[in-house]
Amino acid sequence: MNTALTQPSAPMKVRNVQKRFGAFTALDNVSLDVAAGELVCLLGPSGCGKTTLLRCIAGLERQDSGELYLGERDVSLLPPQARDYGILFQSYALFPNLTVEANIGYGLTGTGRDEVRKRVGQMLELVGLAGSEKKYPGQLSGGQQQRVALARALAPAPSLLLLDEPMSALDARVREHLCTELRQLQRRLGITTLMVTHNQDEAMLMADRIAVMNNGKVEQYATPQEIYDRPATPFVAEFVGQGNWLPFSRNSASHAQVGGMNLRLADDAGVAKSGRLFCRPEAISVNPPVHEENLFPAKVHEITFLGNRCRMSFELEHLPGHPLLAELAPEAMPRLGAQDIWVALPPRSLQVFA
Repeated sequence: MNTALTQPSAPMKVRNVQKRFGAFTALDNVSLDVAAGELVCLLGPSGCGKTTLLRCIAGLERQDSGELYLGERDVSLLPPQARDYGILFQSYALFPNLTVEANIGYGLTGTGRDEVRKRVGQMLELVGLAGSEKKYPGQLSGGQQQRVALARALAPAPSLLLLDEPMSALDARVREHLCTELRQLQRRLGITTLMVTHNQDEAMLMADRIAVMNNGKVEQYATPQEIYDRPATPFVAEFVGQGNWLPFSRNSASHAQVGGMNLRLADDAGVAKSGRLFCRPEAISVNPPVHEENLFPAKVHEITFLGNRCRMSFELEHLPGHPLLAELAPEAMPRLGAQDIWVALPPRSLQVFA
């Protein structure tokens, strides 16, 4: 066992991994690079392949083809215990009949008792539970149990940390707090980390990069901001955040026809001749104080108060029967005043999908 808090992390490479369960393709030629010290989230709906990929990396499932590398080592065919990773499961999988100390020290085989005790103390201090050695899991809250499970995963000083929906059993407030703590700890240790989640808020909060998965494929692999601002596919646009879709046909390189409206597009909006325009609700300007491009009359249907923002459903006068959403700060609500409004669809906010 390495006596430092962690050993130098290694990059991880996934190369052309395929996995089938009968006629179902769970992973379809997936490739992925995770840099040393990076935290990458596998994000997607149930059945998209994210957990299967994590289990293949851990050696808990055997891929049908493809290679897996940790640093320069090909670990594709190695048993789980030879792959040098720590793992934190959704259920935490703590032994209820063992103390916190025994749970954390469980994987420190071949290590002297004093060395294990010292290591357990280090880990508990690291996760903010110093002095809890003699407690049992049943005496701890869900958040505390998660910290113990994390300490157990980190105790052998692995080169790679795998997290399988680690926050899903926690309530929203505890989840956000622990996401922040876990991210700070991961940065402090510099450990290469791969995390599975279906929660886009967790992914946005924690990840250096996000791999959005769908039907066994990676649809986009980029930073959280890139994925949100410039989604690569309609699935990514719809899965991450809210969005508006408008049917269009191109009438020039820089303009699109949407219903009775002629909208100017940004130079990098996309090249499709027809299809759908995508726009985030918060990018829409409502009753702008000065004239903006793509400004059109609209009618308010409903306004929903959401605390730090308001969501407005409206319909463009020149696109009847096609409700859209805008989001704005609560302080902007008084200047709406009436049901009839003007909205601007900034060219920079419009993205073209065929």
